Amino acid sequence: MGHNQCVPNQLDLSSLRLTVLGGGPGGYEAALVAASLGAKVTVVERQGLGGSAVLTDVVPSKTLIATADTMTRFTDAAGLGVRFSADSAVFADLDKVNQRLLKLALDQSSDIRATLERLGVRVIIGSGKLLDDLRMEVEEDGGKSIIEADAVLLAVGATPRELPSAKPDGERIFNWTQLYNLREIPEHLIVVGSGVTGAEFASAYNGLGSKVTLVSSRDRVLPGEDADAAEVLEGVFRDRGMTVLSRSRASAVDRTDDGVLVHLADGRTVEGSHCLVAVGAVPRTAGIGLEEAGVQLSESGHIEVDGVSRTTASNIYAAGDCTGIFALASVAAMQGRIAIAHLMGDSVTPIKLKQVASNIFTSPEIATVGVTEEDLASGRFQGDVVKLSLHTNPRAKMMNVKDGFVKVISRKGSGTVIGGVVVGPRASELIFPLALAVTKKLHVDDVASTFTVYPSLTGSISEAARRLHVHL
Repeated sequence: MGHNQCVPNQLDLSSLRLTVLGGGPGGYEAALVAASLGAKVTVVERQGLGGSAVLTDVVPSKTLIATADTMTRFTDAAGLGVRFSADSAVFADLDKVNQRLLKLALDQSSDIRATLERLGVRVIIGSGKLLDDLRMEVEEDGGKSIIEADAVLLAVGATPRELPSAKPDGERIFNWTQLYNLREIPEHLIVVGSGVTGAEFASAYNGLGSKVTLVSSRDRVLPGEDADAAEVLEGVFRDRGMTVLSRSRASAVDRTDDGVLVHLADGRTVEGSHCLVAVGAVPRTAGIGLEEAGVQLSESGHIEVDGVSRTTASNIYAAGDCTGIFALASVAAMQGRIAIAHLMGDSVTPIKLKQVASNIFTSPEIATVGVTEEDLASGRFQGDVVKLSLHTNPRAKMMNVKDGFVKVISRKGSGTVIGGVVVGPRASELIFPLALAVTKKLHVDDVASTFTVYPSLTGSISEAARRLHVHL
């Protein structure tokens, strides 16, 4: 890749000037670390601290999903013996829901800014363009200025990819940043794209009471995820009344008098009231002087970085979605922290992607960490797999949870835990013991011999590990 290989000088931290372009998780975490170590830090951010993760993506979408999850639990409560009187109908006031989630996002953004400024970080709300010699041209309300630095961190993020034939208008055709303009639950939401974003919003609006049609160009929803997990989720979607159109590529979306018309590549059409186009993201790397400054971009426009977040330009680092590593806030934050550790000459361990735990906030949730069954099938790893359905778990029975499973993968021969999948309620919390086992290279016997609460969903993790015991 041709990354510069110079070891950073042991800089006088009090004189180090760091400019961070982008205030999302990668940028603000890097700024926090650098400022706490005494560096003079300037953060340039277009829309507000927290970036799209806080303002238009993770925080608002997961807040919406929390509301939908509550609705789903009310809907499923009959299975627990809960009854409602005839006049106690449950419905979501979407205007109130969206007001709440946008306020939460703004409050969190303000908290981040206050924390940075308390540490002496200079925050500029504006746009930046990289010049030569680690200088940056900044444009804000007061005009243009030049910031000089000893190092630069690029955390410019990504933006929703658009189809030329399906331009979002924020009224009937949306990208995922625009959905919070809705005042009422869509009568029939068509979601184009069955990746993580499409699946999450389809699940959420289905839970909120919309009729939902999910248009997937692939054989199944979540084509990049664990096949067993995707199969469970698609089954749940269909059971809850969602229409899933597999192997159906959307070619265009048109406005009608009172809704939308989605055209499929095979000539079929789907009519609905609203459409969400969720077909991936593109990095915000164009037109900000990166290539002129010696920062190499991939064919997709992502910034090329090595394991310690260095770009191909000396003392210029990058973190987050703009690097194309993993589009996760946790990974962006880790990349930012690693960049500062390397810049400061501190001991640093390159990021290890097989230790990254991730979660899809559908209902049920899908959480994964480490080696996958696809890795085993391809021969990249040799392992043993035990999968236990949650319908045999006593706690799941009490909660009336019927859909989900725990899967644990151990290294063949040694019995070290190398991967795991959890599908079920709060899988985002349940994946942590497996992430800990993967990161610390625990043996399946270490997991199996650790006490779990009875009854609990974690009991299935322990039981799966017990079944992977290696007989010597």
